[in-house]
Amino acid sequence: MKFFVNPSKFNKVADYLFKPILVSSIVLFSLGLIFSFYLSPEDYQQGSTVRIMYIHVPSAWLALLTYAIMTLYSILALAFRIPFGFIINTAVAPIGAVFTLICIISGSLWGKPMWGTWWVWDARLTSVAILFIIYLLIIFMNLSFENRVVREKVVAIFILVGSINLPIIKFSVDWWNTLHQPATISKLSKPSIDPSMIIPLFIMTFAFTMIGIAIAILRIKTEIISRKSYLD
Repeated sequence: MKFFVNPSKFNKVADYLFKPILVSSIVLFSLGLIFSFYLSPEDYQQGSTVRIMYIHVPSAWLALLTYAIMTLYSILALAFRIPFGFIINTAVAPIGAVFTLICIISGSLWGKPMWGTWWVWDARLTSVAILFIIYLLIIFMNLSFENRVVREKVVAIFILVGSINLPIIKFSVDWWNTLHQPATISKLSKPSIDPSMIIPLFIMTFAFTMIGIAIAILRIKTEIISRKSYLD
């Protein structure tokens, strides 16, 4: 468990796991592209446009997962005085921002032929846009404060406040009228998506996750090196 909170332990385990994770991400992503864009069927209403789902859904998952991880490490850093939490926040915030941007762009491309517009201010789209702004503010604050101690604490507190947005994103389709459909994969008893589409979606989700982990390892290791002078 020290791997999750100790920079030295993290480096040792990360060095061991990085190559398998990188290879897995490449294999899964290649396999996912084949299944998603060549083997999966078109939707009877959306046609080939539905294939944007295989990019949109995994990127949305990574955007939320990244912020949830940052929230957890902010709690560890503030409540239990574990400085590795501050390292995680600084390293992975840009990753979350990129996945959120991919989610927004792919959603707009998907929404245009279905809704007749690139963007609508419904609950789900607005809350995801707010998440992207939160990520940008975190990145900006990490670059703005000269005092490291103050910066890290302010950013961690801001992350905790911003975490209120996570359940809003998740349950917005249930709480308000929205163009987004309710969750489909979670309906285990009566799945509302065909298995021929679920399989490539799962593959792409795992691929995106592996890619995110690989990038996170590189960024975290770089951040550890840059802070080595005061971590030792």
